[in-house]
Amino acid sequence: MRMRNLCTVCLGLALCFVSLAYAAFGGTVAGTVKDSTGASVKGAFVQARNPQSNITVSVLSNRQGSYRIDDLAPGDYEVKVMARGYKGESRPGVKVADGNAVPLDFTVQTDRVRWSDLSLYEHKTLLPEGKGKADLFGGCIACHGISTKFGRRSEEGWTTAVNYMNNLVGYFLGDRFSGQRGKDLIAYLNRVYGEESELPRYPDVKPREFSDEAMKLVYVDYEVPTSKAFPWSAFPAKDGSIWIPQYNSNKVGKLDPKTGKIEEFRVPETGPAHIHSAVAGPDGTVWATESSGVHKLARLDPKTKEWKEFQDPATASTRGTMQGRRHTALVGPDGNIWSSGDPVTRLDPKTGEFMRYPTGGTYGMSLDQAGNVWFTQLGESKLGKIDVKTGKVTKWDPPTPDSGTRRMQIDKDGMVWIAEFRGGKIARFDPKTETFKEYPLPGPEPTPYAFLMDSEGYVWYSSYMHDVLGRLDPRTGDVVLYPMPYVDNLMRELFLDDQKRLWYGTGGFNKVGYFSIKQ
Repeated sequence: MRMRNLCTVCLGLALCFVSLAYAAFGGTVAGTVKDSTGASVKGAFVQARNPQSNITVSVLSNRQGSYRIDDLAPGDYEVKVMARGYKGESRPGVKVADGNAVPLDFTVQTDRVRWSDLSLYEHKTLLPEGKGKADLFGGCIACHGISTKFGRRSEEGWTTAVNYMNNLVGYFLGDRFSGQRGKDLIAYLNRVYGEESELPRYPDVKPREFSDEAMKLVYVDYEVPTSKAFPWSAFPAKDGSIWIPQYNSNKVGKLDPKTGKIEEFRVPETGPAHIHSAVAGPDGTVWATESSGVHKLARLDPKTKEWKEFQDPATASTRGTMQGRRHTALVGPDGNIWSSGDPVTRLDPKTGEFMRYPTGGTYGMSLDQAGNVWFTQLGESKLGKIDVKTGKVTKWDPPTPDSGTRRMQIDKDGMVWIAEFRGGKIARFDPKTETFKEYPLPGPEPTPYAFLMDSEGYVWYSSYMHDVLGRLDPRTGDVVLYPMPYVDNLMRELFLDDQKRLWYGTGGFNKVGYFSIKQ
């Protein structure tokens, strides 16, 4: 009986610490969200933003329309409510103090759904067919979405925009934005997003429904100081700092989650570096992949604030192309730096020498307990392994053809988990039996991208096309879908910190943050 009571106390303390993840105690803002008839509004996002720290906490109203934002640091807040199909409302100057609860009710008026409220899937479904549409969704939105980037432009404006992107990331886009394909894309963009667009102002869409369980998610996000930096992810270091690869600014950011302050470090590369990944090693050193045509790895010493770049000699002749591109970085247990791309490479930082492996183009990457490297191939839809002792490369095909294997993770039992982007499934691979088990995900084009297994054995993924998070329970196969506070989140990678918070980056809104379940 004594042991049972002790376990109960420990569990209660653990849940308490999870609920206080984003601040140490503080104040509360709580109330209800109702419509003009007095009916409760479920699933409205209520956000409290501190303009001094640029930290925003987002919660959801439940079935009764009630919401509660706990553990806010003392200060003045702007509190606003937003829900699809309703006009937003904002209350500035809400004063929060330690130990105080501020009552704040909202009454929202119904409104039409706008194009800027829609997910990528809804845009794809509603936009008319025509030449250029395939390249819009196969090229433009590979890096950014639609709602946060596309507004009304003249044909000349769209021509300028397409040419700019072709010059900036032509190595990635190929011929999608040039020649006749480029002209077709410009014509299509002008047709649907031009000054005289044929699209109606308000699309005809149905309301989205989420479960009661989905209302328990809490988001905390931080604004990146450099405009349009495109933060790709948020990597938790051992000292509690968060490292941010900024794809569009040639910088890596260091976030202090307590204060919201972000310090930025610019890489030496003068051309577009397109930093895709930034991870901190056990010694605090930060490694970044420069994924554009420069094909470099960069090392930052946070103490001296000095960078050193490493160029694989084999990529010197392929500069400006996809061949040799660096993608995702991992720090091995021996201090060597692995990076996916085309192909997988291992860098010895002491000698500056690269070891290349015959893998072809690779995307996600993980290390198993033996130090072997596992990787995915998005284009070829394969799972692969590099035996670090022999250098042997082995590949497997998931059961679903053309599944688009993307992000991946290896759990504590050695099972390999994979997000099948095009297949709309999560796959588990058993290295001992060399067999797959697949878990179908709900809805059309689930497109799992950012991907992680948490400490409780749940598998989380972000849906690229639907602006939702999914949580798969592998024990039952059940999936809970959670709404995101912004459209065009385009989360690409998830990381778990020692407080059980799942960290992400969202390029479209220039933010990084984390989410957790409210107990």
